[in-house]
Amino acid sequence: MDRAAPSPGPRRSARTRIWTGVVAAAALAACVAGAGPASAADVNNVKNAGFESGLADWSCSASSGTAVSSPVHGGTAALKATPGGQDNARCSQTVAVKPNSTYTLSAWVQGGYAYLGATGTGTTDVSTWTPDSSSWKQLTTSFTTGSATTSVTVYTHGWYGQAAYYADDVSLYGPDGGGGGDPAPTVPGAPAGLTVSGTTSSSVSLAWNAVSGATGYNVYRSGTKVAAVTGTSATVTGLAASTSYTFQVTATNAAGESAKSSSVTGTTASSGSGGGGGALPKHAVTGYWQNFDNGATVQRISDVPSQYDIIAVAFADATSTPGAVSFTLDSAGLNGYTADQFKADIKAKQAAGKKVIISIGGEKGTVSVNDATSAANFANSVYSLMQTYGFDGVDIDLENGLNATYMTQALRALSAKAGPSMILTMAPQTIDMQSTSGSYFQTALNVKDILTVVNMQYYNSGSMLGCDGKVYSQGSVDFLTALACIQLEGGLAPSQVGLGLPASTRGAGSGYVSPTVVNDALDCLAKGTNCGTFKPSKTYPDLRGAMTWSTNWDATAGNAWSNAVGPHVHALP
Repeated sequence: MDRAAPSPGPRRSARTRIWTGVVAAAALAACVAGAGPASAADVNNVKNAGFESGLADWSCSASSGTAVSSPVHGGTAALKATPGGQDNARCSQTVAVKPNSTYTLSAWVQGGYAYLGATGTGTTDVSTWTPDSSSWKQLTTSFTTGSATTSVTVYTHGWYGQAAYYADDVSLYGPDGGGGGDPAPTVPGAPAGLTVSGTTSSSVSLAWNAVSGATGYNVYRSGTKVAAVTGTSATVTGLAASTSYTFQVTATNAAGESAKSSSVTGTTASSGSGGGGGALPKHAVTGYWQNFDNGATVQRISDVPSQYDIIAVAFADATSTPGAVSFTLDSAGLNGYTADQFKADIKAKQAAGKKVIISIGGEKGTVSVNDATSAANFANSVYSLMQTYGFDGVDIDLENGLNATYMTQALRALSAKAGPSMILTMAPQTIDMQSTSGSYFQTALNVKDILTVVNMQYYNSGSMLGCDGKVYSQGSVDFLTALACIQLEGGLAPSQVGLGLPASTRGAGSGYVSPTVVNDALDCLAKGTNCGTFKPSKTYPDLRGAMTWSTNWDATAGNAWSNAVGPHVHALP
């Protein structure tokens, strides 16, 4: 996919890479030191630990910090600190402690690179960190004060020029230093308002009201704990179709676990007809949504027009683990769009009958699945993202080659985890679908029974061969129809073929055609009308539809593409 833009999401700067080894060593040392549970006599010596009183008792460098109401880990507020090019957004507090005493320091963090540490311990100063995190994650370390130490400075910070980070529920548990602090937590009350917010053939989604003082929640199915989350919603997966299940939820914090909530019953949907189509309409429009700002209109998922049936979130990126991928919402680049808002918008789209999937790769993506281990890592990591964000499936947009054998293995493993309702799409380049001997085409055919649609990119390619052996130049009806014919005659079902085009001239380096040309090509393939010089030997009324890069570029052009192509796709026979 031609991004015509900076790479999606924040990337490590050279300065970050230089310091990674240093900080990782510090984190390892903290892990080795261990952070055991606080004793009954210990107290939290940090004041305003949950930022419920704004930034009282805290000091943030370069005015980088502010208290926000979302996202929060506990209570009603959290810290948001935004690094600058020459500032790492350090927020600190000096805390009274006792000499020769052991303390456990912890905090919950989310967002960009986040660090937690203590200085002035009188022994060895400590720190720990985490890279970008789309959900709340706890950092913990410990230290022993020196013989003359009566105060230490605890701090959080991000990294220069990287995304904002969030911090909440900071604690320094140990002997009372005499300086005051937040009181020890009490066991929270049982959650109220537990409801079933959605179901599929293999999952039940739950939601409940927040509990004051809670830092997490446990989900129980028929009395057995099946999930632990920090937010007020969860999706329980791996369930049988057309089956009723009973659920309860408890609230937790450092003091313990609440009583169970009242129970609710959720019944999974029937397994349906399979084939990867799910509840999609017969003819569907796919649009890529950009998790970065490259000059196109910045959108939230809720801003995507209703003409789009499948929204592909671009992109998940490779990690240091072979085959594995991760996704971090670029909140800073998306004008403060939070992960909780993102998840809620996905649910709202799904409630409106739309599908939201995670796209893997892109023009600059380098995910490599080339053995059994990396295939398993791919399946496990994508499934984890589906659980975390509620994605309906996955899009394969790998433009730097793929291994048909192991990508097939990975996708089948993912399908086994996600169930028959999983949406599976692909966005190969034109060159990838010129022959059934190509690895991309082979992969599509290998997973044909679970494949939803292949939206080949009819752009950035130059001239290509059609199924009649003639050469066609991009930008014409003939180019779209004669190349689609290769897929239709090569083994894909008509319902698995879509036409991928840029939404505007700015959306790709070349290959933009007007929506009228897209609609003529759809008519030619589905009805045998409005063809150019090439006319298929038969019609394909089950043709799936069309795709565009991107909903953002579409919005920049006044949604001219979706306003014209969307209704036309949905009106096909």
